[in-house]
Amino acid sequence: MSTRTATWVLVSAIALIVTAVLLTMRPHVGADGMAGLNIAVLVFREGLESILVLAAITANMAGARQAYQRPVLVGAGIAGVATLVTWRVAIAVVGDLADNLPALQVQAITGLLAVVVLLLVMNWFFHKIYWTGWISLHSRKKEALLRVAGDSGALGVRAWWGLALLGFTSLYREGFEVVLFLQSYRLRWGNGPVAYGVAVGLLFTAAVAVLTFVAHRRLAYRKMLVLTGVLLGVVLLVMVGEQAQEMQLAGWLPRTEIGWLAGLTPAWLGVWFSIFPTVETLTVQAVAALLVLGSYAIARPRTSGRGTGPVRRAPALGQEPIGQEKA
Repeated sequence: MSTRTATWVLVSAIALIVTAVLLTMRPHVGADGMAGLNIAVLVFREGLESILVLAAITANMAGARQAYQRPVLVGAGIAGVATLVTWRVAIAVVGDLADNLPALQVQAITGLLAVVVLLLVMNWFFHKIYWTGWISLHSRKKEALLRVAGDSGALGVRAWWGLALLGFTSLYREGFEVVLFLQSYRLRWGNGPVAYGVAVGLLFTAAVAVLTFVAHRRLAYRKMLVLTGVLLGVVLLVMVGEQAQEMQLAGWLPRTEIGWLAGLTPAWLGVWFSIFPTVETLTVQAVAALLVLGSYAIARPRTSGRGTGPVRRAPALGQEPIGQEKA
């Protein structure tokens, strides 16, 4: 199977599962299903970003340098454990808040936190800060550590722990963001949809990881990032609508119903997509959409003043820019 075929099989599977979930949902279970779907999209997106960073770190670690991958994997494994510990700590902190504040206020606070996390994820993607900063930083640190090791194939203690730290940060940053994001869903829907969404997201992440690190396939990462970016845009609008409604219930926002729109808005739009016929909810959703679209417009590739073509893209995997996938 060619790289292009493998990528499109994976992308098509994601699209089919998303479509199947949407088609089979019913109003009485639709909210739970949509919550799980939203979680799966974010977990897969964050997992994909971790894979890209790890791929950049382990690039050129073949032959005599293959042993250098071990500390990177150890660091990533520790990051996985640290993410679980962070999950338990976050649950304890939210539990303390729930003991001292009304339930609606706690949901509003955690919902705001989730929206902020999602806005950061979307903003970083469109501005390409992730690629020009985070991945490039890891690649430079890796090269510096390997220069210290030389061609002997033996790592000193400092270089070993340096590579382990790179593996740790490549995974824990994404895990930390996911933990913060999930607190609102856990409070609102319980552990069931959260577990379902995380499991589905990790399943697709594992598939990409196997194709990247075991089968050594160069996938169309940019296409997958675009797809998950579009899906995250939908998730953002849903979450912003939910958050605005919760703030209305908590008394933090007024509620101005649009009478003529109320009769045209079916109930399932509120259940599935958090679209409610009120001025406040629709306004904040419109603002969120404008923020995302505005950041995308600002980050579009620009040509240089001399007309020499678009600016150079930052490398993501080894020395080859994202988007230069091979068939």
